[in-house]
Amino acid sequence: MFENVINKTIALPDGREISIESGKMARQADGAVVLRMGNTMLLATVVSSTDLREGIDFFPLSVDYQEKFASAGKIPGGFLKREGRLSDREILISRLVDRALRPMFPSDYRYETQVNISLISADQEAQPDALVALAASCALAVSDIPFPTPISEVRVILTKDGEYVVNPTPAQIEACDLDLIVAASEENILMVEGEMNEVSEDVMLEAMKVAHDAIKVQCQAQAELTEMAGKTEKREYDKGPENEELEKEIFDKVYDKLYAVAKASIKNKSERKEAFSAIKQEYLDALPEDDETIDLFLVKKYLNAAEKKAARNLVLDEKVRLDGRQLTEIRPIECEVDYLPSAHGSALFTRGETQSLTTVTMGTKLDEQMIDGAMFQGTSRFILHYNFPGFSTGEVKPNRGPGRREVGHGNLALRALSMVMPPENENPYTVRVVSDILESNGSSSMATVCAGSLALMDAGVKLKSTVSGIAMGMISDPETGKYAILSDILGDEDHLGDMDFKVTGTEKGITACQMDIKVDGLSYEVLKSALAQANEGRSHIRGKMEAVIKEARPDLKPHAPRSVTIEIEQDMIGAVIGPGGKIVQEIQKETNTTVVIEEVEGKGLVNIFAVNGDDMKAAVERVKAIIAVPEIGEVYDGVVKSIQPFGAFVEFMKGKDGLLHISEISWERIETMDGVMEVGEEVKVKLIDIDKKTGKYRLSRKELLAKPEGYQERKKERNDRGDRRGGGDRGGKKRF
Repeated sequence: MFENVINKTIALPDGREISIESGKMARQADGAVVLRMGNTMLLATVVSSTDLREGIDFFPLSVDYQEKFASAGKIPGGFLKREGRLSDREILISRLVDRALRPMFPSDYRYETQVNISLISADQEAQPDALVALAASCALAVSDIPFPTPISEVRVILTKDGEYVVNPTPAQIEACDLDLIVAASEENILMVEGEMNEVSEDVMLEAMKVAHDAIKVQCQAQAELTEMAGKTEKREYDKGPENEELEKEIFDKVYDKLYAVAKASIKNKSERKEAFSAIKQEYLDALPEDDETIDLFLVKKYLNAAEKKAARNLVLDEKVRLDGRQLTEIRPIECEVDYLPSAHGSALFTRGETQSLTTVTMGTKLDEQMIDGAMFQGTSRFILHYNFPGFSTGEVKPNRGPGRREVGHGNLALRALSMVMPPENENPYTVRVVSDILESNGSSSMATVCAGSLALMDAGVKLKSTVSGIAMGMISDPETGKYAILSDILGDEDHLGDMDFKVTGTEKGITACQMDIKVDGLSYEVLKSALAQANEGRSHIRGKMEAVIKEARPDLKPHAPRSVTIEIEQDMIGAVIGPGGKIVQEIQKETNTTVVIEEVEGKGLVNIFAVNGDDMKAAVERVKAIIAVPEIGEVYDGVVKSIQPFGAFVEFMKGKDGLLHISEISWERIETMDGVMEVGEEVKVKLIDIDKKTGKYRLSRKELLAKPEGYQERKKERNDRGDRRGGGDRGGKKRF
């Protein structure tokens, strides 16, 4: 039945194999493949409409990656028990594919195209996020959709031993200093994203080279796959209307005026936009109203193209930017911490016309984020959310929750800051960082990193170092070979430029990066230059930040919760919890705290959270009293719990009672317990013995009293006989 099935195998540097199969599944799609590595299997399909989307000047591409719970033998949580909207992880992986594929389609291709990748079999030892772009590109390779240059993505890590590993296992990823996802064609790097433990620029470049070497092999295999599928000839498509004479006419009439506006160094984004719009509107107003042959879509397209060319040429020819800055110049920076008095930590970071108000909230273990996915289930104690409301750019936009861009920007900032967060054993809190972008004109994700670092230190979180971030851009001309690298790019420079390279790091090195390239032919020399320029920019920004706050506050804010973690023996967990949770509930109620108990690696962890120091002290004392091990010879403050004819039972530690025998109350003989002690009376006692068989405790009060002069010990056998008769000392005499 399956007569036209084709298979291709790709070898990784360490000998593992990736297999590609096409022709068996999803045969009505324009292209479909099943990619397999180990037991991880991905079904990738692609469909592209044959009807041109008119009236748009962008490529309508959508990419969706979804992890089927059945792939890992799981049933989804929630009420519906089915896969729903994409999780943040799935959105982030979808973006990895989109950003790698989009620049490789023809610039004039405006046909609606959809790429779907599904995880249909999961293997923890073969992570799918490093395979999805390869699967998508293979699906395009076996289709007739015009995608002339295959691409691929791989993950590369740097182990503690200094070894670079391509597509590593989770265990290897856990103990690495660098974790990068790199996308590339056979010729050029297209996209980079990852996190690093304060590594140098040279280490990062070497990792990219290792990744690219592996990608070249995968791209060559796809070329062979295309031939095997008989899809070397791609479909013809309508490129839409063009008018070279109109384009030249518009360029001749408006270019010089647009160049003059670009050179005017207008710093305000709105004013600059109005100046450009006025020139374009002047041309539109001069058009004859009754000429039905005029294509307004083309006119506006060529006007925008002329504006873009003017702004780019200004940078290439005169090394001057739209707002008048030099290529390496950073916009003015203003930093402020403790801006919000009721937040646990806050910072306002403003760079030019980009502003982030960031807050930090300290929570308990009960506030951990629960993650329920096909490949991962667990919790996260460090959360970062990025919000981009419409008013930040002066737009009217409904609030529909975070979009893919917001999820991506938040994840980049999370990666940048997580590398300097204290380990969990030193920071028992759940920490949530929220960045609200109040103004935006480029580099808002990097503003989030800077504001997040400031707010965390304001909250008293002991970061390893200050983290700053910068977005680098590039404008190039392949005909002349000219290029210019721009530091701290504006929104306009991001739109009209050829590169968006975000780099974050400390004084020691890089902690995270995200790079997207819009053109072919970016050499490693250019990348090295961009990284060096970014390092200088990060240092400048970090200096501005450290002038406000250089290290974490010595203590949390007075209104921030306090947290203490006490490690206990595994067999003491039940004692702290108590029957039916009685003991732990009493502690929480009486001390106004939250107590969370968990078992980790054969030990018990008691996490205590309180809103003030007194409550915390009381709760800690209660727990320590329960877990404390009584020691013979130690003195304790006890409370009489009950009185018997032969003595009193005294609670000398929380939950621990011992017998204070009548003979151990005083050096003088006591005939009866009547009137000697009262229930509830506080008494200082000494632990003199622990019965090895029963574990019962024997206490003494008289050993803490001065022995009367001339006192002689009674005979031991009489004491023993007295004990057997009920614990008294009947018949005994004290001699002085």
